[in-house]
Amino acid sequence: MPQNALKVSPLFLTRRAGVLLHPTSLPNENSFSHTTPCPQMHGTLGKDAYIFIDFLAQSGISVWQMLPTTPTHADLSPYQSVSAHAGNPELISIDWLIHHGWVHANNEWNNLEPTKNILQAIRMECADQFYKRTQHDHHLLEKLNQFCKENSYWLDDFALFMALRKHFENRSWTHWPIGIKKRLADPMDEYREFLAMDISLHIFEQFAFAEQWKALSAYAKERNIFLFGDMPIFVAHDNADVWASQQFFNLCENGEPLTVAGVPPDYFSESGQHWGNPHYNWQAMEETGFSWWIDRLRTQLNQFDLIRIDHFRGFEAFWEIPGNSLDARSGQWVKAPGEAFLKACFEAFPGLPLVAENLGLITPEVEALRHQFNLPGMLVLQFAFDGNNKNPHLPHLHSLSDVVYTGTHDNDTTVGWYDSLNQEQQKNVRNYLYASEQKINWLLIESALASVAPLAMIPLQDFLALDGEHRMNMPGTTGINWTWQFNWSQFPEGLGEVIQTKLKRYDRSSI
Repeated sequence: MPQNALKVSPLFLTRRAGVLLHPTSLPNENSFSHTTPCPQMHGTLGKDAYIFIDFLAQSGISVWQMLPTTPTHADLSPYQSVSAHAGNPELISIDWLIHHGWVHANNEWNNLEPTKNILQAIRMECADQFYKRTQHDHHLLEKLNQFCKENSYWLDDFALFMALRKHFENRSWTHWPIGIKKRLADPMDEYREFLAMDISLHIFEQFAFAEQWKALSAYAKERNIFLFGDMPIFVAHDNADVWASQQFFNLCENGEPLTVAGVPPDYFSESGQHWGNPHYNWQAMEETGFSWWIDRLRTQLNQFDLIRIDHFRGFEAFWEIPGNSLDARSGQWVKAPGEAFLKACFEAFPGLPLVAENLGLITPEVEALRHQFNLPGMLVLQFAFDGNNKNPHLPHLHSLSDVVYTGTHDNDTTVGWYDSLNQEQQKNVRNYLYASEQKINWLLIESALASVAPLAMIPLQDFLALDGEHRMNMPGTTGINWTWQFNWSQFPEGLGEVIQTKLKRYDRSSI
């Protein structure tokens, strides 16, 4: 494929600024009906998401970047999902369902503690009401049937997988009875009939998520806000798509991974990272024209205007750890068919709007692959100040083919990062940035906004000047991540006007 045949996304033809915020980090203080009929654990696609979009539009911000919106396992990591396609049902706003007349509020919901099990029980009650409504609301039934038809390439297997997980007490699919583990026809038909009620719940949840997403996306589009998604290169082993397409993964006869993903020692971990995701059977994928990936991209493109591919370097070479080892340092680099893969993707979706996450141990071969397909990369200002004046993250080395961040979801907040530096390091940062005494969060924000990079992304925590207590994730740790939420009281008065002024100064404002 000639390099000049690939065009950069239109989003990069205008200087823009965006905010990085996962929907779970939204508050859930507001409702469509000015009451709270159902407390929820974290942010949803409800009214606060619309208020946030209004804030972005009024500030001149035109991009909202999120983490993966797929369902999570118990550790809450969006990068270890039970599906590569499904929406996280915990993002469903119960209030939205009530406001749109799909269900009626139950006053008892107010008195319930918002736990995962309680909220699933409420969604089951909502599903029951919804299906009763479709018996006389033919338009709603028609929309449901159309959704099921258009998404059958993943929805049928996902709904059955989730019903089976519940039936088998959340045990991994490799511990299910052999017939269903191997997806034999008779056991599959028997369980579909036996678990029909649970299957219908998951179909309802996915339809509800899709309709709420469609409404929110339309609201964003009306206000010239683009949605920027995040697609992990790997999927969890206990995942509907691995179970449904075992031939595309490097598994042994009983379904366990022969090799798993991770990275060698790097900036985030001295001992490397052991992610545990099964590796792909790239040969089998290539023989089908990478159809599994094409389907995955189709789902993402239905949601987002721009997609970040997490761990892009894994398409050039991936860190292969033996499946029976828990030590990431026991791995080795193995080549991947990145060129053939990306060629197939761009042939299926001309103008595919991708951003390559090219952080960490990046080789010239990885960068050559990225440039071959004109993919913007990532620059992170927190990585810039190591004393090397040729560090590519330094603003004077930025390019028109990159996205600049003050920090990402894996970094500390800018205030937390700066506070962790010693005095000499802090002095070096400020000396580079004109010895300014401006507050460090605004100093890095303005440096990102002034960059030649066409898109500057700022985590909301940095706009709010929040310290390290408010970081989203600390790589290599579990149990303390993915739970951060803001509240509207943390927004200083006039913040939108301050942001708008700075965006206009650096030609990034959408208004």
